[in-house]
Amino acid sequence: MAAGNPHAPTNPSGLRQSITARSYGSIDSGLSSSPDQAGPSRTSTANPTEATSLLDSALDFREHEHVHEGPCDHGTFSPRPTSPGSWVGGGRDGDSAVQSESEAEPATASAPGLGGRENEQRRRRPKTWAARMRSKKMSTSRDLAERHGIRDNALMYMSYYMPVLVWAKEYNWSYFKGDFVAALTVAGMYVPMALSLADNLAHVPPINGLYSFVFNPLIYALLGSCPAMVIGPEAAGSLLVGTVIKGSVDKGEGGDNDAILHARICGIVAGLAGAMVLIAGVARLGFLDSVLSRPFLRGFISAIGAVIAVDQLIPELGLQKLAEQARVGHASSVDKLRFIIGNLDKVHTLTFTVAATSFVVIMVCREIKRRLQPRYPGVAYVPDRFLVVVLSAFLTYYFEWDKAGVAVLGKVEAASGHSFTFRWPFKWSNMVYIREATSTAFLIALLGFFESSVAAKSLGGASFAEIQLSPNRELVALGVANIVGGCFMSLPGFGGYGRSKVNRSTGGRTPMSSIILSGLTLLCISFCLPYLYYLPKPVLSSLISVVAWSLIEECPHDISFFLKIHAWNELGLMLTILLATIFFSLTLGMAIGVFLSLLQVIRHATRPRIQILGRIPGTNRFENAEANPDRLEFIEGCLIVKIPEPLTFANTGELKTRLRRLELYGTSMAHPALPRLRREDSNRNIIFDIHGVTGLDGSGAQVLEEIVRDYRQRGVRIFFSRVPSQDSKVGRTLIRSGIVELAGGEDHFVNDVSEALKLSEVEEGGEGVLN
Repeated sequence: MAAGNPHAPTNPSGLRQSITARSYGSIDSGLSSSPDQAGPSRTSTANPTEATSLLDSALDFREHEHVHEGPCDHGTFSPRPTSPGSWVGGGRDGDSAVQSESEAEPATASAPGLGGRENEQRRRRPKTWAARMRSKKMSTSRDLAERHGIRDNALMYMSYYMPVLVWAKEYNWSYFKGDFVAALTVAGMYVPMALSLADNLAHVPPINGLYSFVFNPLIYALLGSCPAMVIGPEAAGSLLVGTVIKGSVDKGEGGDNDAILHARICGIVAGLAGAMVLIAGVARLGFLDSVLSRPFLRGFISAIGAVIAVDQLIPELGLQKLAEQARVGHASSVDKLRFIIGNLDKVHTLTFTVAATSFVVIMVCREIKRRLQPRYPGVAYVPDRFLVVVLSAFLTYYFEWDKAGVAVLGKVEAASGHSFTFRWPFKWSNMVYIREATSTAFLIALLGFFESSVAAKSLGGASFAEIQLSPNRELVALGVANIVGGCFMSLPGFGGYGRSKVNRSTGGRTPMSSIILSGLTLLCISFCLPYLYYLPKPVLSSLISVVAWSLIEECPHDISFFLKIHAWNELGLMLTILLATIFFSLTLGMAIGVFLSLLQVIRHATRPRIQILGRIPGTNRFENAEANPDRLEFIEGCLIVKIPEPLTFANTGELKTRLRRLELYGTSMAHPALPRLRREDSNRNIIFDIHGVTGLDGSGAQVLEEIVRDYRQRGVRIFFSRVPSQDSKVGRTLIRSGIVELAGGEDHFVNDVSEALKLSEVEEGGEGVLN
């Protein structure tokens, strides 16, 4: 044991005998020192101790030579990763720490596994039309595929955009039983609902609601990326279709009983909504489901539920004929409530009894299934709504309730007299209706996609054949489905979480359940329509009232949550939309909600989030001084400003004002009416920490250049810390805009705030000596 070190090991490890006892920081000094200079040498093995680093030379790739000439493109660590560009030392000593783009090009020209000659031949090869249409991601994917021995062809990309090519190969008969039972269950529960939505909300022939379960699920099964989701008509979309039809009737463009015109308008609205969704998908606007806030959607959906509930009270009470005579069918919900209260003495007792009984039975079955399903999953297979519909139709036929004043569905047929009549919705002759329906179709598309997105994300765990969920592909699938449905005048159809959950819980695992549902609905249209003649309309209204209840029932939970966290803005938005919809119209509530939501998005995007930083005493760590003003210290003569976000045209409008407020008051929370609180010499040095500036567009660069120029003209020293590399887009923009030169050159661009503080002290000391 060494006398000088009582803790030295008796038998030192042999690993330490071949490396130098030095720190990582001395590598460069050892490389640059001449043989005559003092300093550690790479080959020195003298006096290794227990403090000698084991992996120093092993991790230093520079001392290992290639066994062949030229760039090394094989091995565990090949190709060697290029270090990010640095502003420190680059271009000043002639020993840049990073390669320039021209220097790095030979090393990265050839991908691993591909020879240079092969690359050169591939570059010279004339491009085909398919190669010209490849996106940047496809080109990168092609290189990755070749690198890993995967065949890159058009079928691979086609199968991504048409998932049926993927799941059809994985499908086998073991899935069919579950898919068939799930489709049968969904059909029994939601096909009667489609009749109700078409007849009571959209005011179109009931068969147009069934069309939405024929075409939309079929097309989505071929193109959609969520295997368990079922596409069909929704209450909100159907009600919005009804508002367009009512608007056309109010303008004298047809009567209340013009079924052919109503079906045409329904197809136009569905086609428009589908076209908008399809264009959004092609333009890769899948992020739009985040534009509308949760309070807006909850307020609007709750308002729709309230409007639906009030609308259905009129047929449930047997006041439909009186409402048509009083012309309150197109009035606001408040006017309808006033009408109902004023005519309570004229309620048809049998109609109300049938409707109330159906509503209570469905609600009781719904609650029983909700409580029993965790322990007895089989209760999900019970088609309670289908049984209510069949039983009520039989009782109406047997007891002749239709002759006692109960309204029945009557003969179900297409408005033109022929099923599946094709009508292109975008004909020039339809331009009048297209202009009137565009705004409503946009909202249907937005709400439909949002609900489909929520359903798809909730069902994300139910994947099949490793199909990846993609918002843009969802937009394309929903758009194509609604355009096809619009050609046959179907209701707009989108994904619904309720029926999708039923589909999954009853055995549906693949898109084949949607195809089977489409086939079952087609059989219903072909053979079962005559048996729907005696279906009571009060029962259909009660089905819609159950939907309205489900739309409203989540609102109290959201209100209590927002009250608990004091989210007054969100509560105000919900209340505004609800009152505007109930007291005026659905269109006005929609317009106000969209306007306020977009206003919030713009306000959030345009507000700069710059911070003034203070140092934690005794450390070199800096934090937001406004969040912890009492435990941080400020540097005399320095203002440290952190910009934690990209600088774009959206958020640089108020950047100068916010910076000026920091200069004057040391906080952005002070009111501008206050007199100056910080002395002028407190801002002799301004340090910008721009680590969070991951993007810098032309407008942002121009504003930043004006800020730096103004400071320099006032004699203020400018430093930038944690700047992106010179080779990055932000770094190149800073150089080209002249900001680097204005700030004092590359010396004023340092690695962290501490270096900027030391540099400011050095420059202040130098100026003091000169003076």
